[in-house]
Amino acid sequence: MGLERISADDVLGKLDDFSDVIDARSESEYAEDHLPGAVNWPSLHDEERKIVGTSYKQISAFEAKKLGAALVAKNIAAHIERDVLSKPRDWKPLVYCWRGGKRSGSLALIFDQIGFNVTLVDGGYKAFRAAMVADLPQLAARYSYRVICGTTGSGKTRLLHALAAQGAQVLDLEGLANHRSSVLGMIPGIQQPTQKAFDRLIWAALRGLDASRPVYIESESKKVGNVAIPEGLISVMRDAPCLQLDLPEDERVALLLEDYDFFVRDIEFFCDRLEALLQARGKETVRDWQARSRSGDVASVVRELLVEHYDPVYLQSIKRNFNQYSTATTIAPANRSQQAMQALATRMLETA
Repeated sequence: MGLERISADDVLGKLDDFSDVIDARSESEYAEDHLPGAVNWPSLHDEERKIVGTSYKQISAFEAKKLGAALVAKNIAAHIERDVLSKPRDWKPLVYCWRGGKRSGSLALIFDQIGFNVTLVDGGYKAFRAAMVADLPQLAARYSYRVICGTTGSGKTRLLHALAAQGAQVLDLEGLANHRSSVLGMIPGIQQPTQKAFDRLIWAALRGLDASRPVYIESESKKVGNVAIPEGLISVMRDAPCLQLDLPEDERVALLLEDYDFFVRDIEFFCDRLEALLQARGKETVRDWQARSRSGDVASVVRELLVEHYDPVYLQSIKRNFNQYSTATTIAPANRSQQAMQALATRMLETA
């Protein structure tokens, strides 16, 4: 038993050794990003940090420290009453704050005094973030990827989900990013992670994979909505073998109307998103698309978006960025249905 310290580099490989990972920072810091699986037990809440900071500036450091100590003691007591009284003697928490200083140190000291085997992250979240970013390229390079290519609406995400359902290893970047990776890809009511959180989600997903088996991934561009795929991953993706997923145009239009049904339900939201295409497609075209959408003819607008906008842009990008696209193996489901995607996934895994 006792208080131990661990370097951020060592934490990367030992996260699973701890009963709980506890983030002692404030709610907003935790929301921006945190260690994988961490729970948030603030030593100081957001508003309390502001109060202490004001005291530091307007009165003195000594008065601010006294106030901070009282607030930290109160908060730690609440965490213990709420979550720690039921913990067994062999509970092993890992605790961190921004730089491994007073906020996590205070919490860890109390745990140590109780008799728990508590570990403190040297350098805190800041050091972990640096170690994780440095580790990500070599982690990404461990795996053999199979890149699912295909124009918008061809069912790449449906196929990835079908592969995952049959036990294949899948890295779903759009799922991690909460975005469908196009100008119209924002999902209503669902916020994207911060860039730091997206990097961590990718790192955590990669560390759970088996290097002896292929990893299926979609042919994403550099950015997925507002977040960017880390350079170490995008570079190995672009050197990987490609699989070209083909689906007839009518099926693609129908698939998009199904998967983007929120646009049909909220035409004004759809029309608002079309504004993003003004520069690329011109005011006259976008206004025509908006008018037709409002009149109920969304299907023809989606077809034109595919043929006139998405397909040319996608094909130019895929040929330029994915080095093995010219030798891609063509794969095709019977139709857009999940059953057809499951059947295609079965054939792919049987011949892999």
